[in-house]
Amino acid sequence: MAKNRTQGGQGPSQRQLRVGELIRRTLSEVLMRGEVHDPDLNRFSITVGEVRLSPDLRIATVYVYPLGGEGGDAVIDLLARNKGELRRLVNKQLTIKHSPDLRFRMDETFDRMDETRRLFAQDAVRRDLDE
Repeated sequence: MAKNRTQGGQGPSQRQLRVGELIRRTLSEVLMRGEVHDPDLNRFSITVGEVRLSPDLRIATVYVYPLGGEGGDAVIDLLARNKGELRRLVNKQLTIKHSPDLRFRMDETFDRMDETRRLFAQDAVRRDLDE
């Protein structure tokens, strides 16, 4: 397993990345098509930004963001409530021995990008970058 690690033993293995991307795509499609039998969840447009897997592939942390950023806590609660059905739908697509446990978190990448843009737009920062 150590052979699959990046330099210095840090970072996810190729298998973690591959399975994580497969889960991300599958969840995105399932949520887009409204395959979950929960009308409350199907009301939201949800972006699945990233899926990170534990080294043993048993825990998948899914980073999601609702369209417009509104109702983030409600989306997390709804996804957690429907975790069993989502796991079953993902498991149909996976070809691994155990289906990972899904854990949902808010994706804060978009907020950080907005903050970075705001910082770069400041006159003092722009002046330093131009020098």
